[in-house]
Amino acid sequence: MDQYNEEQEKLHTDLLTLNMGPQHPATHGVLRVEIKTDSEVVAQAIPHLGYLHRCMEKHCEDVDYRGVIPYTDRLDYLASMSMEWGYSLAVEKMLGTEVPARAEYIRVIIAELQRIASHLMYFGTYAIDLGAFTPFLYAFQDREEILRLFEEISGARLLYNYVWIGGVWNDLNDEQLRRIGKFCDKMEENMKKYHALVGMNKIFRDRTANVGIISKELAYEYGATGPVLRGSGVEWDLRKNRPYGYYDKFDFDIVTGKGEMGQVGDCWDRYYVRVFEINESIKILRQALDGIEAGPIMGKVPKIIKVPEGEIYLRTECPRGELGYHLISDGGKKPYRLKVKSSCFTHTSMLPDLAPGQLIADFVATIGSIDIVLGEVDR
Repeated sequence: MDQYNEEQEKLHTDLLTLNMGPQHPATHGVLRVEIKTDSEVVAQAIPHLGYLHRCMEKHCEDVDYRGVIPYTDRLDYLASMSMEWGYSLAVEKMLGTEVPARAEYIRVIIAELQRIASHLMYFGTYAIDLGAFTPFLYAFQDREEILRLFEEISGARLLYNYVWIGGVWNDLNDEQLRRIGKFCDKMEENMKKYHALVGMNKIFRDRTANVGIISKELAYEYGATGPVLRGSGVEWDLRKNRPYGYYDKFDFDIVTGKGEMGQVGDCWDRYYVRVFEINESIKILRQALDGIEAGPIMGKVPKIIKVPEGEIYLRTECPRGELGYHLISDGGKKPYRLKVKSSCFTHTSMLPDLAPGQLIADFVATIGSIDIVLGEVDR
């Protein structure tokens, strides 16, 4: 702000206060950002949260351990399978429950399909943010195949209640596994076209390269995770660095921003990470399809779950970054306390540092590039 104050003293200008949001989908959910502008330049940005708050963490104290799972669905509702898995892992670790091998493979398959679906949503909506509509239609066409499969195995298209404590609710049959294999082949080819259409488009490059730069230092300072951190050139992915489930069985690469179109950590790098992570998810899916074996899909879990007294903090790698569950048990049938650590909340908190000096149009590109979901921010 100092540079703007000095200029305003010279020019005797006042800052104009504007509201961005909270209309959905203009700010990727019901996010309101109060911006102070000097003509077309953003001098200050203040995120205002709470428009979607549902007291999820408090509600979880009044339902049993199984009953919490539908509440987790409604955090990042574009990656509900990932939300369920992290919570189920935390409870399983406290219970000492062993998950059957087939269920572990299915969880990986479902989580990576969910990652692809989430990144396709980002790809399509980010293109709309910057003025292109056609990529959105392509992305939704491919995403629909994943949602159709999820609907078959869970009965729902968005909020699934599928990953249960001890395993999964429903099995994948041979025909569905074959469809996933064919989808991987098609998706791999499609991503080449999509990247050529959007990522290598001159207008898109001009709108995203050297815009919204998040340095490694800034990412560390705020505790950024997921594609936002990897977009800043940091090679960190819990699936590889702190594997959980069966991720240690799979060979895949961590995609990081390299500053190919501008500076490392700009909007284009964050786009690049998400698009090419889809290819790595396809690698994992193919290995999981080759390795999956027949067997049960649920471990031995008591009908009434009583978690031993104690606490745990467990984090997983979700499409938008690390999701942490801090679960405290007093030995009863309900969680004594459940606290969620949201990557989207962390990334939203970076906006006041990213905004000063940007044009309003560039600030729109920056908000879209961190890919937030307000259900996870507000909870």
